[in-house]
Amino acid sequence: MYQQIANNKRKTVLLMVLFFVLIVAIGYALAIYYNDQGILVIALIVSLASNGVSYWWGDKAILGLSGARPLDHNRDLRERQVYHLVENLCITAGTPMPKVFIINDPAPNAFATGRDPKHASIALTTGLIEKLNKAELEGVIAHELSHVRNYDILLATVVITLLGLVVMVSDWTLRSRWYGRGHSNQNSRGGNGLAIVRLVLIILSPILARLIYFAISRKREYLADASGALITRYPEGLASALQKISSDNNKLRVASSATAGLYIVNPFKKTNEVISELFSTHPPIAKRVAALNNMNI
Repeated sequence: MYQQIANNKRKTVLLMVLFFVLIVAIGYALAIYYNDQGILVIALIVSLASNGVSYWWGDKAILGLSGARPLDHNRDLRERQVYHLVENLCITAGTPMPKVFIINDPAPNAFATGRDPKHASIALTTGLIEKLNKAELEGVIAHELSHVRNYDILLATVVITLLGLVVMVSDWTLRSRWYGRGHSNQNSRGGNGLAIVRLVLIILSPILARLIYFAISRKREYLADASGALITRYPEGLASALQKISSDNNKLRVASSATAGLYIVNPFKKTNEVISELFSTHPPIAKRVAALNNMNI
């Protein structure tokens, strides 16, 4: 576990540096292309600010985009029971009590976010609370607490925030290419060469970011499944929960392509298993369930 925590911290720093370089590289290409050093300055400011925002406020942005509200002890008995489940599992796992949020959506799902165990949040949908029994719900909560304990939440939160920024910047620069075509008559030979470099950066940056995100999400789910099962000492509960969540026909309305990798099960239903395994942010449910069923606890 400690090795995984150290690895996640190193990966977080590496990814923040990588995204910084990508944004600055795009800004540098644009600055030369338009002969405007102000663009590079803006790119530097944006890249530094985005790293700061992703670390300090990324979790708040994700919770806001997901429509999550703080759990209310006095709202109803079920939510009070959920709070006590989280509290008991935190004692068992030896982790600080995270903030608990509820997403009003009939699709069963859950995720964890934050920068460290002392500043963590877990969000559960109303569909998850209503459709799972106690053992299954404990399995899901333990899975999310494992993400917290392993510092997966920091890595995922940073990646999601920066991924959104890179896609946004790439989209803007792609459109600016067509709006700025009238300025490309000067230095046509150098301009064409720079335009090619610029387009390569625009195309590759979101693809690279997405591939990194896929790799991180897939590996962390297997580890969180195993760690969560060790907390509850009942892997069958989580295995049953994964099957129920994946077979539910409700679509999670608040999920987006940027936040999909955070959830315990991919919120987007896939009809083609081959395509799903190649491009999904999550490992196949069948493989996760088989791994849990083969655990000897």
